[in-house]
Amino acid sequence: MFLLGTIVNGLLIIVGTLLGKWLHRIPEGMKTTVMHGIGLSVIVLGLQMGFKSENFLIVIISLVFGAVIGEYLQLDDKLNAVGHWLEKKIGNTGEGSISQGFVTATLIFVIGAMAIIGALDSGIRGDHDVLYTKAMIDGFTALILTTTLGIGVLFSAIPVVLYQGLIATFATQIDRFVPAALMDSFILELTASGGVMIFAIGLNLLGVTKIKVANLLPGILVTAILVTGVYLFA
Repeated sequence: MFLLGTIVNGLLIIVGTLLGKWLHRIPEGMKTTVMHGIGLSVIVLGLQMGFKSENFLIVIISLVFGAVIGEYLQLDDKLNAVGHWLEKKIGNTGEGSISQGFVTATLIFVIGAMAIIGALDSGIRGDHDVLYTKAMIDGFTALILTTTLGIGVLFSAIPVVLYQGLIATFATQIDRFVPAALMDSFILELTASGGVMIFAIGLNLLGVTKIKVANLLPGILVTAILVTGVYLFA
């Protein structure tokens, strides 16, 4: 079952959120320190991913054009609008903004190579190990995020399942028309581009910046186009 890893990932996010809701009385000082720890860890993860690029010019161009497209489409505002809609439907829980929890968790869980590589492995080889590992990390992160940002974190499971599920479904047929060398190059540069975005998320979690990371997401598509162009014409 090529969607098994994705389903487990979504379930552990939900379980982590519910545990975080149950443990919401963790002292504020502890919550803040733990959140800072997660923020620092996310920053280091982003740096590690960013340094894997073999052609950083592709990363720069992808982020620049991705930002232009994202700002034009106002993706960050639209993602926040979904969160605010959920907040209105559910009501104020008094434990943080549902919108903030939904947006922050979605960006953390969706951006990055593990989501794509894991989904590709599930679809191409039926190997769910990467997504199982990601599921454990996401579940623990969801627990901690929920104690600070509230129940909105739970709804991030929906875009995670849809995003990874679509990639896994596509991957079942990808080897028929995408050469292995092109796929390897794409994953490498995508890892680096996603790493920069994850680095920005870490800075946001620490309260250092307020970068609209969602507006950088089109950079993933730009990366695919650039890598394909280099592969075909270089």
